[in-house]
Amino acid sequence: MQFRQQALSKLQSPEQLDLPVRFARPQGMLVLCVTVLVMAAACFWAVTGSVASTLDAPGILTHTRGSYVLQSPVAGQITEVLADEGETLPRDSPLLKVRTDRGERVVRTIDAGRLTSVTATIGAVVTTGADVASVERIDGADDPLAVLLYVSGSSAASVPVGASVDLTVQSVPAQQYGVLRGRVAAVGRAAQTQQQITRFLGDAQLGEQFSRHGRPLAVLVKLERSDSTKSGYRWSSADGPPYAIGSMTLATGSVRLADQRPIDWLLP
Repeated sequence: MQFRQQALSKLQSPEQLDLPVRFARPQGMLVLCVTVLVMAAACFWAVTGSVASTLDAPGILTHTRGSYVLQSPVAGQITEVLADEGETLPRDSPLLKVRTDRGERVVRTIDAGRLTSVTATIGAVVTTGADVASVERIDGADDPLAVLLYVSGSSAASVPVGASVDLTVQSVPAQQYGVLRGRVAAVGRAAQTQQQITRFLGDAQLGEQFSRHGRPLAVLVKLERSDSTKSGYRWSSADGPPYAIGSMTLATGSVRLADQRPIDWLLP
């Protein structure tokens, strides 16, 4: 009965213009204001902001002239190893002595460089053309290091020359000493085969490792120098590791690609 009376009263005076109308409660107004501010900030960022993307790729610290595999020019038995691994040797330096049917022969280096590995041992019998050592081409121990990243062919086109690169070095704890800083100096034009990578690095295992997912392109990264670190290169930490870093050390590079405007991919 009470509801019926209220309904009849409402029908008799449908327009109560003298009563205040509440559009929203204070809590609703607060939510509305926050929503408007967020939408305005998003629109401003979409027009003026940018989105940074990165590309990760495996690589190795090396020298720009690469390495070579030294092969025995004769067949015979190795009687003496004349140099130690890690030693820097001049061009035409004696490395091995091999006893042949015509007497003892000396195997010499082709170019100056650092002896990275000796696969032949005293007493071993080698054939003509057998791999006996790997030598990294350098002029001296102070030659600067660089990093070669091996990027998949589909991704290499997006790598700009001059892009900054953060390098996580396998022999350096990144959580303690940070990452190595560098910049892209050159991007290869042709995909590298496993044989080409092996010849340049002087290591068949590395050639297989870097070509495992197809034929990559080589990206040369020049390291940023620093006089305040022990390694001589710039790190994300102030001092970097308290020791020098050597060539033929594996690393992973994170390449900063060109910034993109958000509005380019937010809008259809």
